[in-house]
Amino acid sequence: MTAEATLPATSTSPSARQVWTRTRGIALAVVLLLAGAVALATLQSDARRGALDPRSAAPYGSRALAELLADRGVSTRVVTTLTDARTATGPDTTLLVTAPDLLTKRQQTQLHAATADSGGRTVLIAPGNRSVGTLAPGVTADPATSRGSALAPDCALPDARRAGTAETGGLRYTTRHLDTDECYPSKRLATLLRIPDTSEGGDTVVLGAPDILYNTRLDQQGNASLALQLLGSRPHLTWYLPSLSDTSTTDSGDEKTFFDLLPSGWLWGTLQLFVAAALAALWRARRLGPLVPEKLPVAIRASETTEGRARLYRKANARDRAAAALRSTTRTRLAPLVGIPVTLAHTPEALVPALSAHLHGDGQTLRSLLFGPPPSDDTALIALADQLDTLEREVRRP
Repeated sequence: MTAEATLPATSTSPSARQVWTRTRGIALAVVLLLAGAVALATLQSDARRGALDPRSAAPYGSRALAELLADRGVSTRVVTTLTDARTATGPDTTLLVTAPDLLTKRQQTQLHAATADSGGRTVLIAPGNRSVGTLAPGVTADPATSRGSALAPDCALPDARRAGTAETGGLRYTTRHLDTDECYPSKRLATLLRIPDTSEGGDTVVLGAPDILYNTRLDQQGNASLALQLLGSRPHLTWYLPSLSDTSTTDSGDEKTFFDLLPSGWLWGTLQLFVAAALAALWRARRLGPLVPEKLPVAIRASETTEGRARLYRKANARDRAAAALRSTTRTRLAPLVGIPVTLAHTPEALVPALSAHLHGDGQTLRSLLFGPPPSDDTALIALADQLDTLEREVRRP
């Protein structure tokens, strides 16, 4: 049992070093891919830090717009919870929701119930199909986004006509409301909607892209004018930044799972990695089949064939196979010399007693030599070959 437990690695059971040699290329590629993904995510997170935050002076923040609104007498209040957003609604307040898709279905329903009859204005920034149908009933987001961001108003809404061309491209919307202002069309679908509410003076504005609110884009086209008119129609502005830390997200039966929080790009990227790994496994696979004999174009000396096979055994550290080949050949040659049929040459109970009687030697030693465990290193393999050669010479001695 001890000999079997310490068998050396072979070509069919490679050592740790052999496994590392064969897989280090794939491992290096995976490490580089993961490092690139982490670096890209870090760069993007740094670039978008404070996005649409009226307190942030970063390129994608909105501090410049908040200061322009303050100069016009509009106060801006930042909230991060649904409770604060609901209590801040009123006829003299504009509620800006920067990321409607982050809200759960229950949150969306509660927010719409609070704003529907408030008499104020609700501005939704780039809501997708998972939120726009609840926050703005009757509105549907088109799957295809607008490529061109600078668009002409092409509608009767006074705010849009005064602002002129603006960067409202992004998501496009369709609506079944007949009294809706559909502005800044891209391929005949609006990127800005104004939907009057049932209450007097209230309305909901759906904006397909947040570009007009960014610090870095505020001075382009009519972005500043349009943003000021959409957000400055009331004396108070509630700037709602939905947060995953909002405790109201855990009060719903449709809580978001880990996979719901992952962007779709990461899920598709993971799927592509699995496909690439499967293809790499198929490419690197080794299928062992039966040997196919073929006629050699030239005659090769037996010594060269022996040396070639020996090199293969050594390269694969297959000492057990080499030892088994030496012992098998020796037993095959010794059996006829001691009167044993070749068919019984590999049976210890038949060969060992015949050899012991012929040599008057120790049967246990002969059994260990011809049927023992494989050698533990190259030195032991060489010693085994010498002992087998000596044994065969003694049997052949007259």
